[in-house]
Amino acid sequence: MIKLFVGLGNPGTEYEATRHNAGFWWIDELARTLKVSLTPDKAYQAKVARANVNGQTLWLLEPQTFMNLSGRSVSALARFYKIQPEEILVVHDELDVVPGEAKLKLGGSHAGHNGLRDIHAQLGSDRYWRLRLGIGHPGVKSEVVNWVLKKPAPEQREAIEACIDRTLKAAPALMEGQMEKATLLIHTSKPPRPKPPKPAPTAQAVAEPPAGPTAPQA
Repeated sequence: MIKLFVGLGNPGTEYEATRHNAGFWWIDELARTLKVSLTPDKAYQAKVARANVNGQTLWLLEPQTFMNLSGRSVSALARFYKIQPEEILVVHDELDVVPGEAKLKLGGSHAGHNGLRDIHAQLGSDRYWRLRLGIGHPGVKSEVVNWVLKKPAPEQREAIEACIDRTLKAAPALMEGQMEKATLLIHTSKPPRPKPPKPAPTAQAVAEPPAGPTAPQA
């Protein structure tokens, strides 16, 4: 059962629309769905919301410490409310998944993601759930930092937003601890396939004049 939903990103208007803030986008939509508001809380260095769903208290958290110190907020709230790592879902951007797709997993490596790296360190465990929102890869390792800190192209942003809408349908299962059901919902939630382009006219068809009456004979 997930009791703490965490979205990763960087604070400040200059980062709002960047790929690295995809986790914030997901939590913002969850807050709207639950009709709660995220408000700053100095105790946790984060924006926090509390919700009650079917008698169960849930927490929504967006660390405001910048990405590489995200674990401070997560561990502070988790320890105060005695929330175990297995009851935490961290939503974050994922380079190795294409825009429009998402993956759910429990535990494992932080794979170089600075937010996850700090959460690993602060919780002292990797046994928390992650929802990996695809942002794609620039193709060159040296461009990764610039890639995550830039806005996605319009079609990529649309794909990510559509993915957020689809994966939010798994939120009730996550809250109820139905992790197999949530995984199935998320992993089978694929973007619609684009329609194949119409075939281009052949050269003969382009060159051929339209049919018409023949000229009168002399």
